[in-house]
Amino acid sequence: MTTTVLIIDDHPVVRSGLRAVLDASDSVTVIGEAATGEEGLSMAALLEPDVVLCDLRLGSGIDGIQTTSALRALDSPPAVLILTTFDRDAEILGAIEAGASGYLLKEADPEAIVDGIRRAARGETVLAPDLATRVLRAMRNPLPSLTKRELDVLRLVATGLTNREIARELFVTEATVKSHLVHIFTKLGVDSRSRAIHVAQETGLV
Repeated sequence: MTTTVLIIDDHPVVRSGLRAVLDASDSVTVIGEAATGEEGLSMAALLEPDVVLCDLRLGSGIDGIQTTSALRALDSPPAVLILTTFDRDAEILGAIEAGASGYLLKEADPEAIVDGIRRAARGETVLAPDLATRVLRAMRNPLPSLTKRELDVLRLVATGLTNREIARELFVTEATVKSHLVHIFTKLGVDSRSRAIHVAQETGLV
């Protein structure tokens, strides 16, 4: 008995490559392809695949994490395996929390992808050893909770803007920006703008 798979990826070349890899396996059958999360949801509801192989970032519309959550809420929910180029801790954890059975990188060997699909169909969790370690660490040490305005400031800091430029962009005073930065530094456990940017990028905050 083969495992039926639906591919959701916004890049036609990637979809074609994945189909070629999976079609070469006797144990996996691709029954559909979708370019967006919304299209994937409609096809999954109609085709009822065993596993959905989904990219994390899908261009316009809902992303892979939102798609995963919606897929898992279907009447006949498929297992969802995230296959992406992005490996930030926040995104990995977000996908797992949304109900994904696993998280693989597109650089994985074709055999690992096919094996991951089969394991996901059996209800197993599929994570490369290094990703599994990072997920456990992220679960034990949750990301600091920044307010929306603190995130706004942090994102602008990451673009290289000065405090004065950030204040102008957000229509606040320069003193307010400095106050936000103090809170951000404290929550992230850093003492400089460069360290704040580094931590934010590593954890997927920006």
